[in-house]
Amino acid sequence: MTKVKTAFFCRNCGAQSPKWMGKCNACGEWNTFVEEVIQRDDASSSAHRFNNAKQSAPVPIGEIKASLSRRIDTHDRELNRVLGGGLVPGSLVLIGGEPGIGKSTLMLQVALRCPETRILYITGEESDQQIRMRAERLGTTNDNCLVLTETNTQSIFHHLEKIKPVIIIADSVQTLQTEVIDSSAGSISQIRECAAELQRYAKQTGTAIFLIGHITKEGGLAGPKILEHMVDTVLQFEGDRNYGYRILRSLKNRFGSTSELGIYEMHDSGLREVSNPSEILLSSRDEPVSGVAIAAMMEGQRSMLVEIQALVSSAVYGTPQRSATGFDVRRLNMLLAVLEKRSGFRLGHKDVFLNIAGGLRVDDPAIDLAVVAAVLSSNQDIPVDAHTCFAAEVGLSGEIRPVSRIEQRIAEAEKLGFRRIFVSRFNTRESLNRQHDIRVIAVSKIEEVYSGLFQ
Repeated sequence: MTKVKTAFFCRNCGAQSPKWMGKCNACGEWNTFVEEVIQRDDASSSAHRFNNAKQSAPVPIGEIKASLSRRIDTHDRELNRVLGGGLVPGSLVLIGGEPGIGKSTLMLQVALRCPETRILYITGEESDQQIRMRAERLGTTNDNCLVLTETNTQSIFHHLEKIKPVIIIADSVQTLQTEVIDSSAGSISQIRECAAELQRYAKQTGTAIFLIGHITKEGGLAGPKILEHMVDTVLQFEGDRNYGYRILRSLKNRFGSTSELGIYEMHDSGLREVSNPSEILLSSRDEPVSGVAIAAMMEGQRSMLVEIQALVSSAVYGTPQRSATGFDVRRLNMLLAVLEKRSGFRLGHKDVFLNIAGGLRVDDPAIDLAVVAAVLSSNQDIPVDAHTCFAAEVGLSGEIRPVSRIEQRIAEAEKLGFRRIFVSRFNTRESLNRQHDIRVIAVSKIEEVYSGLFQ
């Protein structure tokens, strides 16, 4: 009888130790080691070999032939944008998100929208009847979409040799289990070994694989941190449950930019692609309201307009409150300090609340001037003109700093019918002197913005 072997793994980084330790030597976290059974069998570890596996040999980099294979079109413009122009053959993509946010719906939509591509949808959480019910709700069918209800990776590889799909979707990686590791599904060792087996298969056969992953209560991807290092792309599917909008964000991408953003709207019939994000980020009102300003921001190559909402009121309690939703509260405190010190606005004894409309998180410094305008508008109780927007950064000395891609921001504001846009005077002269249907106002100090808005 083979002796059962165990080892301890760090839940945070995946480091292995023969005994339990209070502190991980690799990542420095405390109380993260858990015991896992790791009985390995050489026979079982080599049980699945791929018939079309490539023979590797050292080759000079100049003699390597450039691959002519094109990216796979997922027939989803938002997903293609986030992936960098399409799905790369042989890549491993990990999609994470909170339960019920729409990860499985998004992947099933992709599988049903590609009739020319053979796709295998592996489900370990739902039955094939439940997948069929979900497909009927989406209203599309695809004979090239095959559904496999299986969690054992050895059985999955047996089917893959017969089917030879172009794309594989595994829902989810926490339900997969390999015979190589003698431990329960969802454990650290199982997740790591299953992901490693799928990675080898993807690289050796050129098959693109989507892995759906769970999210922990802390907001990180469940499983060892090494899982994020193994895959080629990590996508975060997020959204506010109080809104019908979902955001697909790239956290890691070896084949494209990590600053791209995809936006969807959840309906009863599935997820709708939002080609014009400004439609969900701008609110429509019957009358002007103070404390609202519009910012022209960039997410990757995409320009969009976002609504900034601010509320300034007298502090009821001793210590003024500072709260921000969708915006860095430390940057808000910095902007309030600039207004207090450099421009003379007395905000130190007042509560300030800030919100980015639409449930979006923004880190573009170009919205600084819109945040300042919204705070001043609420403080003075004077509405900002609804046809005015802002695109500039605010420095610690109170100067209005230039931002990149100002032409795209101006063009987006002009396309949506805005009449004025406040930008920095230090932007390129070519951008400011070019003829526009929108009035471009160049400013260098906060006082000039205040005079142009409220005097």
